[in-house]
Amino acid sequence: MPSSFSSDNFSVSSLCKTLMILGLLLYLIYVSLSNQYPNCPASDFFSPIRKRALPTNESSMDSPTNISHLVFGLLGSVPSWPNRKPYIESWWRPNVTRGYVYLDKAPTDQDLLPWSKNSPPYKISENLTDFVQEIKGIYLMNKMVHGIKEVFREERENLRWIIMGDDDTIFFVDNIVDVLAKLDHNKYYFIGHQSEFIWSNFWYSFNQAFGGGGFILSYALAKALSKDMENCLRRHAHLNGGRNSADMTTMACIADLGVDLTPHQGMHQIDLRGDISGFLSSHPKSPILSFHHYDVLEPLFPSKDRYESARHLMKAANVDQSRLVQQTICHHRDKNWSFSISWGYSAHIYERIMPRSYLQNPIETFTTWTPSPHPPNYMFNTRMRSNDPCEAPHVFFFESIEKTSRNEVLTSYSRASPRGFPACASSGNHSADFISKIEVISPATKRIETDRCECCDIVRVDGMKAEIKFRECMVYEIIA
Repeated sequence: MPSSFSSDNFSVSSLCKTLMILGLLLYLIYVSLSNQYPNCPASDFFSPIRKRALPTNESSMDSPTNISHLVFGLLGSVPSWPNRKPYIESWWRPNVTRGYVYLDKAPTDQDLLPWSKNSPPYKISENLTDFVQEIKGIYLMNKMVHGIKEVFREERENLRWIIMGDDDTIFFVDNIVDVLAKLDHNKYYFIGHQSEFIWSNFWYSFNQAFGGGGFILSYALAKALSKDMENCLRRHAHLNGGRNSADMTTMACIADLGVDLTPHQGMHQIDLRGDISGFLSSHPKSPILSFHHYDVLEPLFPSKDRYESARHLMKAANVDQSRLVQQTICHHRDKNWSFSISWGYSAHIYERIMPRSYLQNPIETFTTWTPSPHPPNYMFNTRMRSNDPCEAPHVFFFESIEKTSRNEVLTSYSRASPRGFPACASSGNHSADFISKIEVISPATKRIETDRCECCDIVRVDGMKAEIKFRECMVYEIIA
């Protein structure tokens, strides 16, 4: 009996010693790893791997992206602001949109102060004089690129996306939110688009976003870019030469991080001049997010000035941005007419049945940004203005918008001016000269389908009015 007790006592003692040694070894391993990885929380050390995520923005992908997650950085100047302020105020939503206008110096002029509550708040751009002299660069170009870091540094809380643009860029915020809500801000995204003018891309780069039309950076990319900003500006100081060198430098800094441009056809540099109604009347089948160079274009609506035109377009945008300038085509077989509707902007009637493959090409109402050495001039196909009565459209522009009792939206388009041509003889001499107004009925719900355009039906054509109703296209429906 004593012998058995002694044996058991020895076994327990040995087991305790073994456990103590194992515990000591585990403790030493833990201390060693903690010294190597001081930022790793102790509570996570023994967690399953699936629970140990890389540190990211506090904002979680579990909640949908909304307007509060976006921050705008608008680059401006004291001299330009009085003229450009109305453009920005047409789309800016006080106390809703986040961001700043970055000025070259503090505003003192009576035209600027007191600062309007309807404008974005202003910040003074950081003084980079010593840094620019060190790298022998151009001040304005470095200021524009460095602005990314200044925006990120100012507004990091609950941030998912930074949108950079100029003070003559108009943004369509609801569409931006809808596009970005489908993407993960914790991944690296550089979203923007090329110039419409092919030679601008040739002279600078086909791989860059043109900053006037705006570009968008995800939180992850903005953070990485900000961390490396000064070093990158040093590396690419040789690019500080041309007018577009800020965009080239931004592209180069982002390329250094292993990221390429994600193009979006709804972001518009508008390197075009004159009347861009032909372009907007056949907009690509992508949500419109922005357009630039607003103050060098002719007014969007011929009966209004630039300021009035911006506010007028926003009347439609504030009701439904998902359909804004999206092209919808339908035909009136009885009269052999084709209708092309750019929702919230314009409507065209052609006195001939025209296929969508033809009508989706913009009419060249505009000219090139600079004199062109030779064609091709644009990054898209165009069709020339025509004096053929079978090809020249009757043109109508957006006039009014209202919601109906049937949970629909009614937009009206009034004739711009007499067309001045006889009827199209080859399709039956059915003149549309008597039409002075087109009314379009569309659903009040936001359109989320993007694989196809909408279709429409001609409800009636009588008196001086045509009425059209939008609907989703049927399976296999041919729009011709």
